[in-house]
Amino acid sequence: MNLAARFRGFMPVVIDIETGGFDANKHAILEIAAVFLHLDEKGIRLAGSWQQAIAPRPGSAMEEASLKITGIDPTRPGMSEADGLAELFSLVRDLQRDNDCQRSVMVAHNAAFDMGFLNAGIARHNIKRAPFHPFTFIDTASIAALSVGHTVLREACNRADIPFDSDQAHGALYDAERTAELFCWSVNKWDKECGVWEPSD
Repeated sequence: MNLAARFRGFMPVVIDIETGGFDANKHAILEIAAVFLHLDEKGIRLAGSWQQAIAPRPGSAMEEASLKITGIDPTRPGMSEADGLAELFSLVRDLQRDNDCQRSVMVAHNAAFDMGFLNAGIARHNIKRAPFHPFTFIDTASIAALSVGHTVLREACNRADIPFDSDQAHGALYDAERTAELFCWSVNKWDKECGVWEPSD
């Protein structure tokens, strides 16, 4: 069993995007992180990560309340939105090929939010070879509602015995790593208990 066989030719990539607000067409992308996964006889697990600070694109807006929550200083050095997306997509395409997958699928907590910002960036920069499926995603908030009875990432991790430090929350890489751990825990538990396949101990 590998990622391609388990997820119908898709390579799941865990994404977290920190922004200056909730409007994908108006507010700035400030951080992007990705966590990559591996599947073998022991189950699915984390296999590496990528992160990048993004400089607010010219003309984009930022809400003070959003900056207070994330703690991001938008004046710190960062890659342009276009270059950040290009670097991420190049890395994802290489890993996609290495895993014999035809396409990637975003895994995120409240994934519609991250997908909205990702697709808005793709459209802004006229990116033709985006590796992610444009509307299919895997939402760990929905998975957590089913598996542990809660949709908030912190509480879902606590119920799955995944350590969660609230002081580090709302950093793109930290949230992506916790989301990835929650996704892996859920997939491995489901596969073992429901017979999709049984990871070894």
